[in-house]
Amino acid sequence: MLTQLHIQNIAVIHKATIQFSGGFNVFTGETGAGKTMLINAIDAVLGERTSRDIIRTGEEKALVSALFEDISPRAREALEAQGYPVEDGTALIVREITAAGKNNCKINGMPANVSVLREIASLLIHIHGQRDSHQLLADEQHVKLIDLYGGLGGLLARYGEAYDAMQAIRSRLNSLRMDDAQKAQKIDMLTFQVNEIEAAGLEDPDEEESLTSRRNVIRNSETILSGVSEGYNALSGDDETPGINELFGALTEGVSTAARYMESLAPLSQRLEEIGYELTEAGVDLRNVLEEFEFDQGELDAIESRLDLIYRLKRKYGGDIREILEFYEAAAAELETIQMSDRSVAELEAELETAAAVAQKLGGELSAARREAAAGFIREVETELAYLDMPSVKLDVACEEIPLSPNGVDDIRFLAVTNVGEAPKPLSKIASGGEIARMMLAIKNVLADHDDIDTLIFDEVDTGVSGRAAQKIGAKLRQVSASRQVICVTHLAQVAAYADNHLYIYKEVDGERTYTRVETLADEGVYRELARITSGDLITDAALENARQLYTHAHQNA
Repeated sequence: MLTQLHIQNIAVIHKATIQFSGGFNVFTGETGAGKTMLINAIDAVLGERTSRDIIRTGEEKALVSALFEDISPRAREALEAQGYPVEDGTALIVREITAAGKNNCKINGMPANVSVLREIASLLIHIHGQRDSHQLLADEQHVKLIDLYGGLGGLLARYGEAYDAMQAIRSRLNSLRMDDAQKAQKIDMLTFQVNEIEAAGLEDPDEEESLTSRRNVIRNSETILSGVSEGYNALSGDDETPGINELFGALTEGVSTAARYMESLAPLSQRLEEIGYELTEAGVDLRNVLEEFEFDQGELDAIESRLDLIYRLKRKYGGDIREILEFYEAAAAELETIQMSDRSVAELEAELETAAAVAQKLGGELSAARREAAAGFIREVETELAYLDMPSVKLDVACEEIPLSPNGVDDIRFLAVTNVGEAPKPLSKIASGGEIARMMLAIKNVLADHDDIDTLIFDEVDTGVSGRAAQKIGAKLRQVSASRQVICVTHLAQVAAYADNHLYIYKEVDGERTYTRVETLADEGVYRELARITSGDLITDAALENARQLYTHAHQNA
């Protein structure tokens, strides 16, 4: 569950550290005090899209951190799978937003990106508010609720695999199906390309480099021979001038003679002898080069022609010989496929028929399971709605069979009747804001046992309701909090009275700046806030007594 939220420089919130308890937590406060900013801050730390505009005026960055304790096994596994070690069942998520628009995120002290933040946070906490109301009105979301209620994720995954396999076969089949003119044109082009590359006889991917190197030698042969000859003559000498080898031999012999009588010269003598051997070998190597070096213009012409052929092939088929050979392999394979396409098409058509039958069968099983789950879902949601003072509301699920699609063979939409005698209509056509809020709460409560999210946040779930209905919402939220942590932003005393932990948000002016503060209320503070919500700023003894009775009734009857 969420045990601590720390906020810095989010809009009017300069700095706040909020401690949460298990059970039912509520936020109350005057309009504009910053309750919405708290939800925005939690959204930010959960990885939701945010703007640098939320940074407090005059500040360079904003920071939000959320500490979760006793996290679920599924959340722990997900964290560790992403490389974030978990100690004592604790997860600390931090997000810093800079004025330059950069995000610095960390999970348990290790860097993370926003997408990882969103993935991990989705296993820790859910926020239910206006976005959920819109989802409830969106027809495409309804089937997802049925699948969650019925635990149909496994069956949906199996269907999805069968559907993807069918689509893959269909795609291959479509690529093979072409008219005779297209096929002939494609075969001609591929045949030409394959034959042209085959005729070049390319085998060695490094041939171009080898040819270029040999061409460079031939083009500079006179310079090479001149340099080698000069070097060889310098080493060997001639009839008139002794060479380096002869002179160095005299040096070596002189030092060797001296070393017989002066031991300290022995290392130098040995070094000179080794150098002499190297010079002798160098002379042999230079002589071999002079004797073996040969070329002719015909070889150079052949190299130039070969390099020109490779250059032309590179312009058509790739940046180097290796890419040309890869193009050849692909073109040859495609040519073979097209040439055998008549047989392949027949085979794939048979495979497609089989794959479609598998997908259709699994789609039918999924559809039947959805219809069965929908019946149970409707019963439970109507029971919840009756408790929430909406006993006349009757729900229905319109299930229409559709062709195979990524999500099955069903088009599912929720319908409702809010007044006796009327025909079922889509929720968006009949439900008011208060009805939508209570429907959402009813649905979330029905689905509560179908996931392992430890913390639920309800943002203004009491919109458009009052009196007895509000009291029922408060009781229902407290009931939900028996099995998980609930955090609720509310404007109604009937809801706030049921809280285990009451957090009061208020603004105060210090100098020329406005600051939002968060205070944990207890005892008399709770009564005064309940009285303020009910009666306004003028809090009388009667208002306080009513608040005490409201609180006592809520906790005695929870």
